[in-house]
Amino acid sequence: MRWSIQQLFAKNETGFDIDDSVDVSDLTERDREIRDISSVRVTGHAAFTGETITFHLRLEGSMILPCSRTLADVNFPFDVQMLESFRLDGNPVDEEEIQLHEPENGYVDLLPYIKENILVELPIQVFAEDTGEDEAPAPQFGKNWEVITEDNVKEKKEEDKSEVDPRMADLAKYFDK
Repeated sequence: MRWSIQQLFAKNETGFDIDDSVDVSDLTERDREIRDISSVRVTGHAAFTGETITFHLRLEGSMILPCSRTLADVNFPFDVQMLESFRLDGNPVDEEEIQLHEPENGYVDLLPYIKENILVELPIQVFAEDTGEDEAPAPQFGKNWEVITEDNVKEKKEEDKSEVDPRMADLAKYFDK
């Protein structure tokens, strides 16, 4: 998804269609919520307007995110529309123009903008379908933590009652009355 300015000017009159797949697996390192992400299918069209090229693109793929309730894996398909323009005449771009960019070192590279548009479209919360007992549940323990159920709490209370500090033995009898 990278072209030199000369390659783009060669297609100046007609523009060109885009249908490609890109690997964005490094997004799992940038955002820890993304557990896995498929390759992204990029389709669309690039068109010239004077010295500016505009990419009208559609990004399709899916990613694995944690369920907001259970932390179980949820497959989240996405379909993102993006519009990015690049000024090819060498003039600086006004900072207020958020969708107009300058080529870097003589190249137009869409990959950083594709990744940015995917990250912007991440949902705040995602919920898994109701999972049965047979399916993989949410993690039950981790580093320095574990899930505690009511049964565990009752067992813990019974253990605590049997282990009465001898100095508090008379006080323990107080609650038996």
